[in-house]
Amino acid sequence: MTPFAPPKTVNLLLVGILLMLAGDFMFALNDAMGKWLVASFSVGQVIVIRSLGAFIVLGPMIGRQGVPSLFRLERPFLQFLRAFSTTVDTACFYAAVIYLPLADVMSFYMAGPIYVAALSHLVLGEKVGWRRWLAILLGFCGVLIMLKPSSNAYSLSAAFAFTGSVAFGLSIVMSRRLRGTGDASLVTWQTVGTLLVGIVLAVGHWQKPSMPDLSAMLLLGVVSCAAHLLITRALKLAPASTLAPLHYTLLLWAVVFGFVFFGDVPSPRILIGAGIVVLAGLFILHRQKVVDTIPPEDVPKGVH
Repeated sequence: MTPFAPPKTVNLLLVGILLMLAGDFMFALNDAMGKWLVASFSVGQVIVIRSLGAFIVLGPMIGRQGVPSLFRLERPFLQFLRAFSTTVDTACFYAAVIYLPLADVMSFYMAGPIYVAALSHLVLGEKVGWRRWLAILLGFCGVLIMLKPSSNAYSLSAAFAFTGSVAFGLSIVMSRRLRGTGDASLVTWQTVGTLLVGIVLAVGHWQKPSMPDLSAMLLLGVVSCAAHLLITRALKLAPASTLAPLHYTLLLWAVVFGFVFFGDVPSPRILIGAGIVVLAGLFILHRQKVVDTIPPEDVPKGVH
């Protein structure tokens, strides 16, 4: 075994890393745009127009693969559960950023790997060792530090952020179970689910947007959909264990965008809790990589 990877492998790895960084930047931009828009429009209205904007990207993809393929679903119940969890995730996120700083909300979402590890054991039956359980408990302590249960006005928004982050973790677990479903189908059905819930939430809270506001909400859908596609492509070019830690750059961008556009500065409590969550998440990702590593001599012949 040579100590250096072939140039082609290195190039694909580099492209995967760059796509992941670009996707995370797009997600952070999506979050900042969403916070700005829900300050003037209802959550339901933003979700509806955002979902319609996503079809600017999805439309050509659906046309290329054919509409009938959308209805050839693998495990319909899990498809519904995934669409439901992504809808809850989106709605709770926008509800939380109405009152909470962007970095605070994203700090809750950084607990995604922790929830995925716990839910993978409960939902998928995957074995989780004592080290990862210890990291999961430590991560939850970080979440509790950020939550700081209290009777002030921000406690409900923190609950929205917590609920949305758990739903986000559940959607990742469901995505694992639905690996055989095409990306366009998965994103289309989650967009349809979000659109339907947005319509319900928008009843009685719709206001006519100006053309710049309408364009911004449609652009929000394009940015969000592009972020999903960039990260999906990155995961096909580079190992998930290499890319997963890069997801924490979302928190850095959230702090930058929150300060530049909204003048938000994370409190020490949020920074301490987020630090604990990130360290616990990185350890869980490290242990997952160790557990999943198979010695070369144990790999069957002919497997590449």
